[in-house]
Amino acid sequence: MILDGVAIVDTFAEAFPMTAARAIITADSARWAGIAGATISGYGTSVIGCDAEVAVERRLSEAETPDGRPGVSVLAFAFSRDALEKALVNRVGQCVMTCPTTACFNGLPLGEKDIVVGGRLRYFGDGWQISKRLAGRRYWRIPVMDGEFVCEEAFGTTKGVAGGNIIMMGADPAGVLAAAEEAADAMRAVEGIILPFPGGIARSGSKVGSKYKKLRASTNTAYAPSLRGLVPTDLPADVRCGYEIVIDGLTLEAVERATAVGVRAAVRGDRGLVAITSGNYGGKLGPHHIRLRDALKA
Repeated sequence: MILDGVAIVDTFAEAFPMTAARAIITADSARWAGIAGATISGYGTSVIGCDAEVAVERRLSEAETPDGRPGVSVLAFAFSRDALEKALVNRVGQCVMTCPTTACFNGLPLGEKDIVVGGRLRYFGDGWQISKRLAGRRYWRIPVMDGEFVCEEAFGTTKGVAGGNIIMMGADPAGVLAAAEEAADAMRAVEGIILPFPGGIARSGSKVGSKYKKLRASTNTAYAPSLRGLVPTDLPADVRCGYEIVIDGLTLEAVERATAVGVRAAVRGDRGLVAITSGNYGGKLGPHHIRLRDALKA
């Protein structure tokens, strides 16, 4: 398949299930809500080395938040509910409760697989915390220096999908980066997904395993231009640069839709792209196989 002069490799992204939660963070101003969203997302790029994969899903207007203030929606993904609970408690406690004027609410339906967040952070109130139950939900009011931090007790979880990806390759590194930026910007408009790497873009794509036994992952040598001729390569002959966008989503359909949106945005304009592909491990890592050409046709 050739799309606007760019080859779309007949391959698939190999995604896998992870447990996901959505946090709604509000503040007195959009500026402080954005700061809290950026801070809670820090060091949340990959569960290879981080406690969770975390990023801002989108900004929220006053009409979309529980307390009528500007906010952001943040998605977090981890391998288990226990790991997700620990990560969210730490991140909300250290990065949201500390941020001026913020509050934090659950953004998914509650059910049998909830995790406790505000119910654990309440102890910071040193006995002065107060709980309120509204419409069947419990909220904790924790005294802090600018008044009180309100946090919902429990957060709902769902089985999300992580590891969707596209890899853009080309002869001009600046052009490939510009294409990746366009793709990332377009993909963020898809609800229910996040792009956890810096600016949504990863330069250090990885493969499973390493020659060093203690490492779970290492550089994806097949896509490293400097190693061409030294190791087997998946790079076309005229490619000097590649950038990867990793996609996590609440549903497989959302990840597939973001994949198609990203590919179509990347190929617009003359940026020297040669091909777009996806990273996979022969189907052995994850049960979800997102075929690029099928996603584009859908």
